[in-house]
Amino acid sequence: MKFVTTKEAMLRPLQQVAGVVERRQTLPVLANVLISATEDCAELTGTDLEVELTASVPLQVEDPSKVTVPARKLLDIWRQLPETAEVTLSLDDEKVVVRAGRFRSALSTLPATDYPRPELSAPEVSMDLAPGELRRLMDQTSFAMAQQDVRFFLNGMLFEFGPTYVRTVATDGHRLATASVAADVGGGVLKQVIVPRKGVSELQRLLGDVESETVRVEIGASHLRATADGVAMTTKLIDGRFPDYDRVIPRGGDIVAVIDKADFAGMLARIAILSNEKYRAVRVLLSEGSLSLSARNAEHEAAEESMPIDFDGPDSEVGFNAVYLQDALGGIGGARVRVVLHSNGSAVIEDPDAEDALYVIMPMKL
Repeated sequence: MKFVTTKEAMLRPLQQVAGVVERRQTLPVLANVLISATEDCAELTGTDLEVELTASVPLQVEDPSKVTVPARKLLDIWRQLPETAEVTLSLDDEKVVVRAGRFRSALSTLPATDYPRPELSAPEVSMDLAPGELRRLMDQTSFAMAQQDVRFFLNGMLFEFGPTYVRTVATDGHRLATASVAADVGGGVLKQVIVPRKGVSELQRLLGDVESETVRVEIGASHLRATADGVAMTTKLIDGRFPDYDRVIPRGGDIVAVIDKADFAGMLARIAILSNEKYRAVRVLLSEGSLSLSARNAEHEAAEESMPIDFDGPDSEVGFNAVYLQDALGGIGGARVRVVLHSNGSAVIEDPDAEDALYVIMPMKL
């Protein structure tokens, strides 16, 4: 194998692929990137057995072959190469040799046959989506995913594909976040899959770099694959049943208030400074024409503030985790938020002008 390229042409694909590779591995070959060279392309692949990312670089190759090489070392070398240098990469006596000007390095290799690749079934659902819309769905809900919960199906994000929409849902048992976008999925079948946390973060990272107008999304029996700009990310799916989120969302509502988001977020940030560091509880008091927040910590320090709002309902007092409130406000794109308090103390937070995202937060004892 031998090909000539530039630093610029290979740096971004290397960064994308190496980002999937974990620093600590149970198998030595998993610390490597797979280089699969054909006559007109070099394909770079990285994996941690849960997520695989492949990037293609168009170029001319002599003696096409496959080999694996340490991902971090190759990336670190590539970063330090001169910006305008012509770079030659070749396979010589079981070493990958990188040359640029007077620089030469030889990296150890492992056989490409040892590199694990996922077995992909035929896709059951396929569609083209706008990268920005798909990224928005994930950004608006990913913060509500559980971390290392024994209920393994909560350690990921539900993707729901209906005939005319795509929806994401995440919950950790204390809060729930959901966002949706209109999409021509077709097929007339409702498909639900759970993408693990690592797959969600890698897909968000991939979508942040996409320049094309669409990303191809394919869902198989045990995987989800997203492809754009010559890069394909494949993630395993969590084999479990996600909770019936629709039953968790309270309907109706006893108390409804519409609040300026920026003012609410600013007041919340100030009050949260003196909340309990472990529980982050803040007291929310709604009264006629006013919203008040207060907090107290273990050092008996306290803060309180109020703001005028358009509200003429009954007085209501409830406690919430300040971080959960801040995350929900961050997911709202508009200038106002609608807060609906229910008889069980839970709050529903949404944008009154765009019903594309909704957040449910359970109350706290004060």
